Amino acid sequence: MKMLLAGGGTGGHLFPALAIAEQLLRDDSQSEVCFVGTKKGLEARLLPKLGFQLEFIDMVGVVGRGVRGIVQLLPKMLKSLRQSWLILQRFQPDIVVGVGGYASFPVLITSKLKGIPFILHEQNAVPGLSNRVLAGFARRICLSIPDSGKRLPRHKLVMTGNPLRQAVAELSSALPGSGEILAFGGSRGAHAINELLAESLPLLRRHGVTVKVVHQTGDADLDQIRAVYQSQGETNIEVIPFIEDMASAYKNSRLVICRAGATTIAELCACGRPALMIPLPSSAADHQTANARAMEAAGAAIMLTQHETSAEKLANTIAELWLNRDRLQVMAEAAASLGQKDAARRVVAVCIQVLTEG
Repeated sequence: MKMLLAGGGTGGHLFPALAIAEQLLRDDSQSEVCFVGTKKGLEARLLPKLGFQLEFIDMVGVVGRGVRGIVQLLPKMLKSLRQSWLILQRFQPDIVVGVGGYASFPVLITSKLKGIPFILHEQNAVPGLSNRVLAGFARRICLSIPDSGKRLPRHKLVMTGNPLRQAVAELSSALPGSGEILAFGGSRGAHAINELLAESLPLLRRHGVTVKVVHQTGDADLDQIRAVYQSQGETNIEVIPFIEDMASAYKNSRLVICRAGATTIAELCACGRPALMIPLPSSAADHQTANARAMEAAGAAIMLTQHETSAEKLANTIAELWLNRDRLQVMAEAAASLGQKDAARRVVAVCIQVLTEG
């Protein structure tokens, strides 16, 4: 099978696509995979290092750009459609998988024009704009969360779960004895979490908590947060812009501080890691808060709202969890009980079924 994966931009879109590609190649080493994204997306940094073929289109997002942004988008759209046509001509895929993000839209439109079947994968509780617009043309729509199908054609829906990279899915939910705190706010970081964590870590000493922290800040806040920790005299904190090996980061962690996006939820559940979640308040339809509440209700996480959380409250919550190893292990097992580790295989099976149907 020749599979083209369209989309990306952030880890929430890219990592499921990577998992699908890796699953296909494990099942059939003769298969071929090509990704299409943009030079500004995470795919431009990560995929060449992993040895995957990557093509670029010159596309930008439309959400939140206003009337002027939409007018400016038109020439970009025309250019990206031409680029997509040439990419499809060169690669000649059997099937195209759209994983969301603005880079997927022109590729999937062009696939439809060329008569190449495509499926969609939706990671979130609220479908993204590209997937909503293109749902009527897709052969199948793979869902990570059942409720996300309410706005989509029912006869095309398949519940697969959110594909995860094999290294994450294979981790044990047994927590390391002398583990770390892993903190991140998505692939680009989260400014609010960065500042809260930097202010709260010195307060942990009041509770007698000394722990190594791995803090992924994103590129924008890297220098600022490093300077804050240096001024505090913190020496047990590793500050990095982006974590490429998330499996190792999860493996070494006993507590994760994070947002509540769909891919983060799927990873936490697959590897069984307790979490302190601070959902992004501006997420579409506030779906991250709904995600975090569901994890909290299952006993797998504690949710703190961003606007109500102070550095002191965050420090107190971290200390309360960190000093109770039994509770952390119970939370880890609760998370693991929610995991879906075969989602990538299910998506590949959907692709095979579509091709068999002709």
